Amino acid sequence: MVTLRHNGEAYEVVVKFKPQGDVPFAVEPCLHDFVAGRTDVPVPRILVYEDNPDADVPPYFVTERIHGENLAEEFAGLSTADRRRVLAQSGRILGDMHSEIGFEAFGRLTLHDDRIIVSDWMGNWQEYFESLTRSHLSHLDGTPFEDMTDRAWDCIEPALSMVPEDGVPRLVHDDFRPANLMFEQTEESPITAVLDWQDVLAALPEYNLAQTEFLFIDSSFQDPERRESLRTVFHEGYQEMRPMEFDEGYEQRRPLYQLSTLLWRMAGFEAVFDDKSGLAAARAEAQYRQQFERLVEEIQTN
Repeated sequence: MVTLRHNGEAYEVVVKFKPQGDVPFAVEPCLHDFVAGRTDVPVPRILVYEDNPDADVPPYFVTERIHGENLAEEFAGLSTADRRRVLAQSGRILGDMHSEIGFEAFGRLTLHDDRIIVSDWMGNWQEYFESLTRSHLSHLDGTPFEDMTDRAWDCIEPALSMVPEDGVPRLVHDDFRPANLMFEQTEESPITAVLDWQDVLAALPEYNLAQTEFLFIDSSFQDPERRESLRTVFHEGYQEMRPMEFDEGYEQRRPLYQLSTLLWRMAGFEAVFDDKSGLAAARAEAQYRQQFERLVEEIQTN
């Protein structure tokens, strides 16, 4: 967060530097413009992008400062009415993305000659989902959850036949969660910005929907009635923008997609909780293990 002063005026902006390592950084500012030009999804405007700065700093880009608070910091304390507004708008945002932007194959998006392309592309969604999930599993080594790797795969492998092979690849923000949304309670549409576009896929929409249900609803609330109420609002918001049948097939595949998402969260567990207290990490680990057991049971029941 930076405040610029020019001609007596103060301007708040956000500067994001390229992290260390082989990270596809250039695709993110390009995606901001790509999404803003094709949808009504709220994304911050890119003001500056420097791939090779004159100063001795990593590549960076500058965006406008969107007013609001990080939704992850607010979500637990929201009223039922505000939660429903957030879920309804989240559905509309995903429906907008999925209806307007498609690709020729499944895979991760990157940049080539200033064009957004699918890098590790596959023509078969089932095969790509399997490779994505295997990647999450491979990163459990060295985490508190490495003992669960074999059991997870033993559950996932026979269930993969439920996943469709075909479908139109759509734009999927693969990290669409409260921590990457800005929230302003007084606004009619309370989500004021969708952030962090470096993890973006061409994937089936149902994968993104199941992910979002997990990250916003199923991992946050225990009460079944509250879950179903919020799920209904989310589905209705999505259907305002794009036709979708949330049928029995989707419900059967949902826990499989959600388990893959949970494995991704488990793989990043230590990075998230590295600076947290031991008690916070222990509670989170217990919660992840509880979620794992629930999802394995649901998949096996199907």
